Amino acid sequence: MRMHYESDDDDFEAARDVLVGRLERWAGQVQGSDAVDAFAVAAALDYRHGATVDGRLGLWEPRHVEAFLLDWAPRALTVLPGEELPEAPEALRLLLRYLDDAGLADPRGAALDTLLGAVDDTAAGYPQAMADRTRWGLAKLWTTLAAEQGVDLGNPAALARFSERARQGEVPYDEDVLQAIAARHMAEGPPGALRAEPQLPVVLPSSQTLRDEAGRVPLLGMLQGLAAWAGREGRPVTATGRLKTADARELAERLGTGDTPPAAVRSVDDLPRLSLVFELARAARLVRVAKGRLYAVGKAAGDLKDPLALWRRAFDAVFGMRRPLLGAKSGWHTESMLFDAYEDILPDVLNTLYSLPHPMPWPRLRDSVDHAYRVRFQLGGAADRMWFDHAHRDLRVVLDLLEELGAVERPVGLADPVYRSLPLPRGAVAPAPRKPAESAVRPDGRPAVAVPDTGEPSDGPVELIRLTALGTWAVRARLLDAGRDAPLVGELAHAPAAGLLGILAEHYDTDSARLELDWWVQSHDGPGRGFPLLLDAIRTAPYRTRGQAMLETLCAALPEGEGDRLILPLRCDPQLAPFAIGVLVSRGLLAPEDLTEAESLVMVAEGMLQFLEVTGPDSFGDAIRAQGAEFREALDVALTAPHPDDNALQDLRDVAARLPRTPTARAGRRPGSTPDRHTRGGRPGHGRRR
Repeated sequence: MRMHYESDDDDFEAARDVLVGRLERWAGQVQGSDAVDAFAVAAALDYRHGATVDGRLGLWEPRHVEAFLLDWAPRALTVLPGEELPEAPEALRLLLRYLDDAGLADPRGAALDTLLGAVDDTAAGYPQAMADRTRWGLAKLWTTLAAEQGVDLGNPAALARFSERARQGEVPYDEDVLQAIAARHMAEGPPGALRAEPQLPVVLPSSQTLRDEAGRVPLLGMLQGLAAWAGREGRPVTATGRLKTADARELAERLGTGDTPPAAVRSVDDLPRLSLVFELARAARLVRVAKGRLYAVGKAAGDLKDPLALWRRAFDAVFGMRRPLLGAKSGWHTESMLFDAYEDILPDVLNTLYSLPHPMPWPRLRDSVDHAYRVRFQLGGAADRMWFDHAHRDLRVVLDLLEELGAVERPVGLADPVYRSLPLPRGAVAPAPRKPAESAVRPDGRPAVAVPDTGEPSDGPVELIRLTALGTWAVRARLLDAGRDAPLVGELAHAPAAGLLGILAEHYDTDSARLELDWWVQSHDGPGRGFPLLLDAIRTAPYRTRGQAMLETLCAALPEGEGDRLILPLRCDPQLAPFAIGVLVSRGLLAPEDLTEAESLVMVAEGMLQFLEVTGPDSFGDAIRAQGAEFREALDVALTAPHPDDNALQDLRDVAARLPRTPTARAGRRPGSTPDRHTRGGRPGHGRRR
């Protein structure tokens, strides 16, 4: 049972159905509740999978609770005339409790008490939100209108006649409601369009180390000096809100901007470095212009004293520096494609650099951005190269500022071989080779490094671009603010054992998992106490595929040899034996023919149980019927095997009970007679249309 699926992964629906079925059983056994709105539970999982950036089913925050109950449910859950509202708040409470109890909750999310409180706070507004038609989806609106006008929704011909009447304008509706729904749909896009690529885990130094690094960035001292110069009393500026010439000349010298002014400074434009500092300070809300004067912003006083907080302000301000950095400086100058796409391209560039194991060569970064231009502006292969050259120069201007801020580094060296084997993005056209570099002077006045600007990373030196620790820290913060998954090695040090192994299995590469596991073990008093906790978490894992993945991840994350020493004794563990045997066979430490008869029976059952979890009950039954008598015999063997997981076996019995018996199936087997309690429509009489 995975708790994260790609947006187009067909396995999600099967996993969702299995999870909902287990929740229903758990609710009856543990919560004493047989009244579970299974459809509303499934809808909550659908929301987390299809309508959020990260798609993590086990991670919930109060913002997710509010969005599901007040936005997703009103948009997606149709309530026809005469039907009761889906029990979405109570269904969500049960889901959150079940995720926590089953060890499926992501420990990086909010605590259970916090989430249940958020449900209580939001539930009062749920009925009103469901009744607000401007929150509905278009399909839900027309379906409801059809039902209200007596159309038989189960009759395709009647629905076709209704659709034709609607096209002819013969169906009455509230035009304001339809326009509001259409406007929201255009602004937000279709469900699932928000899903972002996952990021690899990163390692960051301590906050104090980051603060020390920020304090060594000269640009921060200039920003502090400018704010102190402006002060609470303010300084007069020109009618257009710019520094006066005499003040600019004095300030450039005072701040040490490095500007080399001409003999006669006619305007602040003759001091480009000071102009950049001034615009950055304004974008960072350190200073403001009001009534002809420049003032220091009082609310920024605390951040001006904290180098790391000030650095973050300056970094975030770069995203609002499009016009000062790239805007036209005169009537004949035109903006580049980067100017038009700045708000999208800059985050994409930084997100691309984030968590890369090797610096990215400039040609690779340039070509990927060129591909984005071609898609955005629908440019064909014959697009004028000059357009791209202009955009490249502007991108270098932005990178220059980020480098001076200490967010990126751009050494010259050999590209990692991985970049030489990667193909160009589809539609990308490499420029003709040339040297020197495209920009002769950087914003800090230093000459640009002359390196080849070839279409492919060559065997020679090339400009390599990577985020610094400060840049990685700031980009991660922005990713988290956007709801994306950005794992940090060390953040799981105090997570429950089940939460740790589940996240390592789904979101961590082997090297990062090894580091995270070491942090966790040390924070739990070392291997003597830590490893028994980890093994107990695997023993109690409620899903076979998840337990298998947890044990495999634990063994892989241990240093060479230690994983084998850990797994070998587990072959005799009553609960862990099926998982251990699977790992031993996959590692080549145990041959299938070396299994005992009892172990062979258990592994037949284990294979069936994991197959059922992956496919779901409906597809599992289809597979059994398609494979014929031999597969059905294996199922009968599995049902009588001495397997330790009674809950999983019950799921298998439920499916087997619905299958027709065949003449060739072994007699004497009693698959079980418990009916399957989970259907996509929820309890009988409580079906919901979506």
